[in-house]
Amino acid sequence: MNPALRADFPLLERTLDGRPLVYLDSAATALKPRAVLAAEEAYATQMTANVHRGKHALSEEASAAYESARKRIARFFNADPECLVFVKNTTEAINLVAVGLCLSSDDVVLNAGGEHHANLVPWMRRARVELVPGDPCEPVSLDAAMAAIARHRPKVLAIGHASNITGVIQPARALCEMARAHGVITVVDAAQSAPHLPIDVDEMGCDFLALSAHKMLGPTGVGALVGRREVLEALEPLCVGGGVVERVTATGYTLKKIPYRFEAGTPPISAALGFAAAASYLDELGFDDIVEHERRLAAALSRSLCEIPGVEVLMARREPRLAIAAIAPRSALVGPDALARLLSDGHQIMVRSGFHCAHPLFDRLGLDHGALRASAYVYNTVEEVQRFGEVLRDLASRMVV
Repeated sequence: MNPALRADFPLLERTLDGRPLVYLDSAATALKPRAVLAAEEAYATQMTANVHRGKHALSEEASAAYESARKRIARFFNADPECLVFVKNTTEAINLVAVGLCLSSDDVVLNAGGEHHANLVPWMRRARVELVPGDPCEPVSLDAAMAAIARHRPKVLAIGHASNITGVIQPARALCEMARAHGVITVVDAAQSAPHLPIDVDEMGCDFLALSAHKMLGPTGVGALVGRREVLEALEPLCVGGGVVERVTATGYTLKKIPYRFEAGTPPISAALGFAAAASYLDELGFDDIVEHERRLAAALSRSLCEIPGVEVLMARREPRLAIAAIAPRSALVGPDALARLLSDGHQIMVRSGFHCAHPLFDRLGLDHGALRASAYVYNTVEEVQRFGEVLRDLASRMVV
């Protein structure tokens, strides 16, 4: 990527103890460029008003901007704007589908192993979850997926397009095609993939796509559920109240058409405008350049973590992959949380620690204390990734006894 783009991110101007920080926590939330901040500020300073149903000038301006944002984000995914629902985040999007499908305890939802809790717990509440067996550092085998479909006869296949632990990218298009051939509804968690990969929902062939703006340079508190019209129209709303109804009588109500029947209450208006600005920013960068930069960062991360003593590294073994890796210390002397604090306080390197909303995966691997996670994005440099590896290597060498 062009190094000049780092100037678009105000947080990168900040120093800690007089030294520039290295932000390697984008899988948790991405930094915000000035264009996104400006879009949110414009709502607060120029058109603060609630959207829809208002006839004064500010309300009409805000409503037009909000619906324009929906169209812009839909275009980013080659989706129909009427089939894009604004939600709080990926978690709410998946809950909306899990509840709206009216599943029973006899229904089966098929998951790839290592799913984020957001793509696991909502299904556990409503149905029986079965897993496609596999190596968390490799994409799901299509043969294993086909065997699991034949064995379990699921109603839903719910897959994470990209892992928030290892950076593995799943063959979503092939899995969706396979599922559709067997009458299985497909739900793709694109929280990690949407920032890094071009996604065309028609080409992918999924029934539902769930994502969060804050992973892709946008604000927190807003995301999207994109659905095929037929399945979206059949979905029951997660929440009802003001904004989702055409008419209410003393004995009942009539819901609005999609997508509005799913957007109860006052929506995240300024966040939606920021979300649209983030989509525009990423399109301007261009996904050819984003993907190539990601490839270089992932290669640098893999090299930097190679053969560090006393740690186990979880990272995708093959390309394409995201620049994400989890690093689990084998020694109980210094856990991931303490390492993250040392990296932050002593070296101004920001990484995540814990179980990263993937307890079953860590249980399966016997990693009882979780792991560090480093995740890079468009504003990171190969040199920053290398510096992280050098510092971690030095810290790890002191842990070996």
